[in-house]
Amino acid sequence: MKKIVIIDGQGGRLGKLLVEETRARMPQAHILVIGTNGVATSTMQKAGADQAATGENPVVRGVQDADAVLGPMGIVVSDAILGEVTPVMAQAVGSCRAKKFLVPMNSCGVWVAGTQEMGLAGYVKLAVEEAARYLEEEDA
Repeated sequence: MKKIVIIDGQGGRLGKLLVEETRARMPQAHILVIGTNGVATSTMQKAGADQAATGENPVVRGVQDADAVLGPMGIVVSDAILGEVTPVMAQAVGSCRAKKFLVPMNSCGVWVAGTQEMGLAGYVKLAVEEAARYLEEEDA
């Protein structure tokens, strides 16, 4: 069973959408959600996660054995998401062995050249589809 970690902050809206889409596309996956705050964690947990945690240390520990990590671009940028992502969190996510599937968000202070302009639902679907494709190829 693949372990997918979904990280989000603020209200957890993106994370909720990622959980729902991941559960629909990969129902057998083990989904661990980690919020940078309790509201984000609660929102993602209600969307169908298998496990949930909040804060810096769960991010550090949770990504260590993950097969894939999904979330906003800011989870690899220190002080992103209005300061909710600590340098330790960004380092842990950025350096973990898991493949990262990141959604570009304006609140992260990063613009990525080559990304097409689309709505949040489109980005979520694209990120989960790429994660599923990657994990399926890994099993082949």
